[in-house]
Amino acid sequence: MGIFTRFRDIVGSNINSMLDRAEDPEKLIKLMIQEMEDTLIELKVACAGVMADNKKVERQLQSLGKRVDYWEDKAGLAVNKGREDLAREALLEKRRYSQRAESLANELTEHHALLEQYKDDIRQLEDKLKTAREKERLLVQRHVHAARKKRAQEEMRRMDSVDAIYKFEELENRIDQMEAEADLVNFGRKPTLEDELERLSLDEEIETQLKALKRSSMGSMEDRVEALETIMTDHEREETNHEQI
Repeated sequence: MGIFTRFRDIVGSNINSMLDRAEDPEKLIKLMIQEMEDTLIELKVACAGVMADNKKVERQLQSLGKRVDYWEDKAGLAVNKGREDLAREALLEKRRYSQRAESLANELTEHHALLEQYKDDIRQLEDKLKTAREKERLLVQRHVHAARKKRAQEEMRRMDSVDAIYKFEELENRIDQMEAEADLVNFGRKPTLEDELERLSLDEEIETQLKALKRSSMGSMEDRVEALETIMTDHEREETNHEQI
């Protein structure tokens, strides 16, 4: 496949449509990028060749221009000297170099047009390559995200399985067993003097708090009795006053 045929195929291709139809989009986009990069290198090499040819033609034109001026001067000199025959020969040489210069000028014009076309093709291909690379980056991100999501879903299904639940219960039972064993470590051990003193201190603290609660409870009871007696006394007084009236 020639460089221009590949270029037309690449630039004319719809990347999104190709990726949608591909079984392995990530692999396809890598191949497309490689093809674009290879074609871009060939285009730049061809463009550089045209630029080199342009410089060569420009140098030839400059040389021909000097020869045209030279024979024109010689023709003028021959006329001044009365040598029309030599002047005629000089003008013939001038015309010959002028015709060659005109031909090269036309060739240079074509080269300039081809060079502009190459530059435009390179810009189009670079834009296409930029788009493809962006697609590749997005595809890689989607691939990584999909892989992580798949692992997460598989892990969730695994945790939801009967085997996972059994293992969880087994682990819970082992922890209960360890806690029970820890409680039995000091079971039946004779308390030390420090333990006895600590317990006495705690018992005394409990008794103090209990007495305080009793006093508070008794005080509250006495207050309620006193309030009740006051209410009854007031009620009796009201009834006596009512009877007197």
